[in-house]
Amino acid sequence: MKMTKEELIAKINAAVAKEFEVEESVLEPDAPIKETLELDSLSLVDFVALIESVCGIKIAGKEVLNIKTFEALYDYVYERLD
Repeated sequence: MKMTKEELIAKINAAVAKEFEVEESVLEPDAPIKETLELDSLSLVDFVALIESVCGIKIAGKEVLNIKTFEALYDYVYERLD
């Protein structure tokens, strides 16, 4: 059974908050991912690997550049869940 979008968001936010040592409250849907987490190109790779691992999907390199906000990330991942 596919998880709900709310469950997916909670799962992603918990993993991201733990991994990047930020409060979940800063992970607003319209917040820019790179600025919110202060990601450079190396930590962006870690971020993508974390999302892939937590959600069991693959994110194509070019597509990462189009995922600017947490909302875009949630939508992207949710559309790819089985």
